[in-house]
Amino acid sequence: MEKVEDLLRVQPQLTLLDKFNMTYEEWQGGALSPFKIGNFLIAPPWNKPADKTKRNKKEVPILLDPGVVFGNGIHATTSDCLEALEMAFSEESIHSALDLGTGTGLLALAASRLSCKKTLALDFNFLAARTALRNVKLNGLEKRIQVIQARAEDFIEMPADLVIANIHYDVMKNLISSEGFLDKKWFILSGLLRSEARDVSYKLSQYPVELIKRWERDNIWNTFFGKIKR
Repeated sequence: MEKVEDLLRVQPQLTLLDKFNMTYEEWQGGALSPFKIGNFLIAPPWNKPADKTKRNKKEVPILLDPGVVFGNGIHATTSDCLEALEMAFSEESIHSALDLGTGTGLLALAASRLSCKKTLALDFNFLAARTALRNVKLNGLEKRIQVIQARAEDFIEMPADLVIANIHYDVMKNLISSEGFLDKKWFILSGLLRSEARDVSYKLSQYPVELIKRWERDNIWNTFFGKIKR
């Protein structure tokens, strides 16, 4: 708050319209405790799940400390992406992935837990990239996941079996218009509002792709999962 007040002093043309003090749980949309999405068991490091002998054998554990970054697994787009990941890895072996707009790194972690050997997770936001790296280390996956702070558009050409992009539409439209997008085998695209999803759906219809599933949550959020034909 002090920084905001300093900014207002030096720029009197700005006006503070409102402020609100909230707890960490309110910021994240609820208390952070272990929860399941599909077979993924996501838990904060301060509330770790039971050891393997006491868990369901199919459960895939992920430790996640979101800090103040978006992507704790609760949002509809994140859970739909996790479901899409399970579907993709049930189809065939996926050895490499790009997670563009990684946020907390959750989707990269999930891909790695599902046997992906090499994942590049990136975010343009430095705080997000730093948070993702911390979560990679929490899960002991430094040898499988590399985290960088970068623009998604600069890395879409990188070879990979799977591209995951839960990202702003302004970036998404550039990604799917690039030649690098069609070089992948699988795609998961999310974070799209209705009008944005219509545009993406039309663009995909012009490509040699098989749309396997489309999610629409709360009549707002859309996620696409598909395969690129070769």
